[in-house]
Amino acid sequence: MSASARRAIVLAVLLAASGVAAQERLRIITTTTDLKSLAEAVGSRRVAVTSLAPPGVNAEEYQPRPQDLQRIGEAKLLLRVGADYDLWVDRLVARAMRPDLWRGGEGYVDCSFTVALLEVRGTQIGPGDGHAHGNGNPHYWLDPRNAEPITAAILGALARKDPANAEYYEAERKAFLRRLEARLAEWEHRLAPLQGQPLVAYHASWPYLARRFRLNFAGYIEPRPGIPPPPSHLAALVRLMADQRVKVIVRQPHEPARDAEFLAARTGAKVVLLAASVGAVPQAGDYLALFDYNVDALVAAFR
Repeated sequence: MSASARRAIVLAVLLAASGVAAQERLRIITTTTDLKSLAEAVGSRRVAVTSLAPPGVNAEEYQPRPQDLQRIGEAKLLLRVGADYDLWVDRLVARAMRPDLWRGGEGYVDCSFTVALLEVRGTQIGPGDGHAHGNGNPHYWLDPRNAEPITAAILGALARKDPANAEYYEAERKAFLRRLEARLAEWEHRLAPLQGQPLVAYHASWPYLARRFRLNFAGYIEPRPGIPPPPSHLAALVRLMADQRVKVIVRQPHEPARDAEFLAARTGAKVVLLAASVGAVPQAGDYLALFDYNVDALVAAFR
C-alpha cells in the first residue's frame, strides 16, 4: 500500500472519530449567550451549546426565528433565565411538542430559581407597559457570585442526563470557579475607588453588578423598564445629575444613543458603553471576559 493511501485511510479514520465525538456531545439550548457561556464552562468538550438569542441582540425582546424550532427539537436540555425575562421560549417549546423541556420537565432548568432576586414586587407590569420586571430584576448573572449557584444547577442537569460523565462535569465546574474567584478579587480591587460614585444608566440592568461592587446607580433614563423617557423625565434627570454631580452615563450597544448624548451635553457627563451580556461587544467573548470588559470601561470612564 502506498504512503498516500495509508495517509488517506488514517485521515478517514480521524474524521470518522471526530464525527462520532461531535454526535455524542450533549445538545443544550439556552435562551441567552450568558447561560451558553456558563454551560460551556461546565460541560466543556462534552456538550454542544446553542443560544437562541444571538450575541448583540437584546434577549429580553428577542423574536424567535424558524430555525429555533428545530434547535429546540434536537436539544436534551433547555436552560433559561426565567423571572419573566424570556417568556418567548415557552411558545417555542409548546410548538416543538417537547414536554420534557417544558416547565418541570426533566430537561428544563430555570436558573432564576437558584438565586435571590432583587427588586421583587407584588405587582405585574401589563402589556404595553415595558418589560416584565414585576417578578424581580432578571439580570442576575451580572453578579459574578451568582455564577456559583447557576453552574450548580447546570451541573445537576448534566449529571442527570449524562451520569457516566458526572465527575468530569464537576471537575470542569470547579476549575471554572477557581478562575472566577481569582478574577473577582482583581475586579473588586480595581473597582474599589469607584464605590459610591453616582452613575446614570439607560436600562435597569445593573442592580446585581452594583450590589456586588458597591456602585451607585442614581437614576435610569427609562422611567420604567422598556419605556422611552418623556422630556419631563429627562429634565428631572438633568437636575438629579447636577445635584449629585454624576459624571458617567451607562448605556448598552443596543440601546438608543440619543437620550444618553442629550444628558451628556446638558451635564458634561461622559457616556460609557457597557455590556450586559456575553457577546454584546467583541471584547466580551465569554462570561469572564464580560466582566473584564466592563471593569476596564468603568475604570477608564472615571479616570
